Amino acid sequence: MLDMGFFPDIMWVVERMTGREQTLLFSATFPQEIIDAAHEFMNEPDFVLTNAEELDVPPIDLYSVRIGRSNKLWVLGRLLVRMQDTDQTIIFCNTKRMVDLAVERLKKHRFDVAGLHGDLSQNQRERILNSFKEGEVKTIIATDVAARGIDVDGITLVVNYDIPNDMDSFIHRIGRTGRIGRTGEAWSLVSRDDEPQLSKIMATYGLDIQPSEAPELPESVERDPVRRQEDFGETADVFGYVTVKLSLRPEDAGSTLNVANWFVEQLRCDELAIGTIAFRDEATYVSLHSSKIGTAMKAIEKRPFNGQTMTASIVE
Repeated sequence: MLDMGFFPDIMWVVERMTGREQTLLFSATFPQEIIDAAHEFMNEPDFVLTNAEELDVPPIDLYSVRIGRSNKLWVLGRLLVRMQDTDQTIIFCNTKRMVDLAVERLKKHRFDVAGLHGDLSQNQRERILNSFKEGEVKTIIATDVAARGIDVDGITLVVNYDIPNDMDSFIHRIGRTGRIGRTGEAWSLVSRDDEPQLSKIMATYGLDIQPSEAPELPESVERDPVRRQEDFGETADVFGYVTVKLSLRPEDAGSTLNVANWFVEQLRCDELAIGTIAFRDEATYVSLHSSKIGTAMKAIEKRPFNGQTMTASIVE
């Protein structure tokens, strides 16, 4: 609430309560901003903290999908088309910018969604929340701050489009579903950079999050609402290079220079797009920049190397 601009209003109220004898401040978490605020309008306050290990995790099904950022929207589209008319969904992003982008892209793919974050006016937030609670809006995309006041029993799906930096926020997010004994699912879309944080969250709270592939489309849906894109970024090294294994024997390749020249000619690219080349296990391994992988795989499939046909696979 403080991040959403309520702090001046809170101070306005507190300054006029001159006769108060006791002040209690409740917060789901205690970041430094909350502690500073407490000291500003309380005299030597006592802090009572619950043990993080005792957080009440709802009995819901937890899944994670290992996917690059370029295809998170593809997985999200598959999750949303599985929902029934009575289901409601909340999707969490880490930033206001990401909320706006997700809303824009999903609407382009004909999903009826609404965004909720701290840059909206109070009237706008209340209108969106009321529509969500009344079931007029089925899907909300929100930041953690804006989602604090969402308490809707009909939420059956929570999606972590971004993995939160704050571990407590993960528990808060998944707790939006599985209310009053109802069933619910929480899916986390995890890129390579997200994996350490998700592992830390799982270890801290003892969560059993099942690794999963993207869900299958319902029988009534013939094609993906969001098309999957070519994305080799997840297998690239820190410099953006992906290793490709060619069924090209060293004696047929001749030399690493021959291989490099073949790729430069076929891809019509700068030599810098070709990384290291090595021969081992009767095969040829070539590092190519991720931006050239799609073109390279097509060239390998269609064009022989000195008369030798080749097959290729990405080295994970």
